[in-house]
Amino acid sequence: MSQFLKVKTAEEVLDILKTLDFLEAETVRLEQACGRILATPVSAPEPVPHFARATMDGYAVRARDTFGASESLPALLEITDEVSMGKPVSATTEKGKAIAIPTGGMLPSGADSVVMVEYTIPMDEKTIEVIKPVAPGDNVLKEGEDIGLGEELFGAGWHLRPQDIGVLAALGMQAVSVRRRPKVAILSTGDEIVPVSTEVVPAGKIRDINTFTLTAQVQEAGAEVGFKSLVEDDLDALISACRKALDTHDVVVLSGGSSVGVRDFTLRVLDFFPEAELLVHGVAVRPGKPTILARIGKKLFWGLPGQPVSAMMICRAFVLPSLMILQGAESALEPGAEYGNTCRAVLNRRLPSVHGRTDYVPVIVSRVEGEIHATPVFGKSAMISTLARSDGYVIIPAHVEGLDPGSEVTVHLFQRV
Repeated sequence: MSQFLKVKTAEEVLDILKTLDFLEAETVRLEQACGRILATPVSAPEPVPHFARATMDGYAVRARDTFGASESLPALLEITDEVSMGKPVSATTEKGKAIAIPTGGMLPSGADSVVMVEYTIPMDEKTIEVIKPVAPGDNVLKEGEDIGLGEELFGAGWHLRPQDIGVLAALGMQAVSVRRRPKVAILSTGDEIVPVSTEVVPAGKIRDINTFTLTAQVQEAGAEVGFKSLVEDDLDALISACRKALDTHDVVVLSGGSSVGVRDFTLRVLDFFPEAELLVHGVAVRPGKPTILARIGKKLFWGLPGQPVSAMMICRAFVLPSLMILQGAESALEPGAEYGNTCRAVLNRRLPSVHGRTDYVPVIVSRVEGEIHATPVFGKSAMISTLARSDGYVIIPAHVEGLDPGSEVTVHLFQRV
């Protein structure tokens, strides 16, 4: 495999991700389906509701029998029956008659509306005065008015939300077909890295950050994290760890060792996998230029920078979208589609940038006199606190030489709320 630099723009990397194949489909039970991505479209096998029902407590009536009703000239109706919750009703609403009905109760035949109990006055146990007219359909949910029979509800690639699970439950769908979650191995390399459990960190060493931040990000994207390992800067050790990870995982994310230094082994590791195809070696972005993307058979291999901020930002910008694509989210990379939430804000200071490079700049979001402001958070790529203080980031495109104060920007929020 040739090791020459294949530096790509951010847009070119995203174009490569669009060519990824989806993982196979699997069937999961409804209670496990939230957050999963549909493999096939879902249409309604039955209407919801499957019978006309009341949406208010009151009386099922014929609307025409309340025409012109008012406090000074009420309509008098005879109560002939009462609907019980959860039971079919056989009574019929006839002319001049009313049937008591609770919210959710089945609408009797002959009735076309429900007059709210607040607009009735009991005369005796069998008679009410109606002091406000109703129109046909008032306070009634008709059969199929919520969901029609055969209506297409969600397309393939739809990311299921809690309310979507409610729709499927209403339709009696106990299981759905979704794309399999990618299984991801997280490897961190560096002779200077020691486990988080290290109580006293020796001089020249730092605790492992990337294993934890990358694991959290990958899980946020709905993928499953399997093998995790802290690997020393040794070529044989890296080859062994990567081989083990590739055997049982769909994606390997290795942080550290992706640059062009003498002891940066990531690229050399790929030489030991005959099927490896180097797709990207360097991305014209900041932070995170020394990024590697390779395909090994049907598996994805990401080589991320070792600096914590760079690793997190590259994971956010490219790795997470790749995981969404593998799960069948076809729209994840369409123009205007963003991973997570976004908001519009006004930049409150100048952001410099270099032409030809896409910049990802962390920002703090605040509200000032009713206007949302974005304040840049500057710091070196080894300073994890810059992201901890930030609410999101803004992207300065490669063709833009900085942004002036007062510019309206899109903030890509870290928290998905």
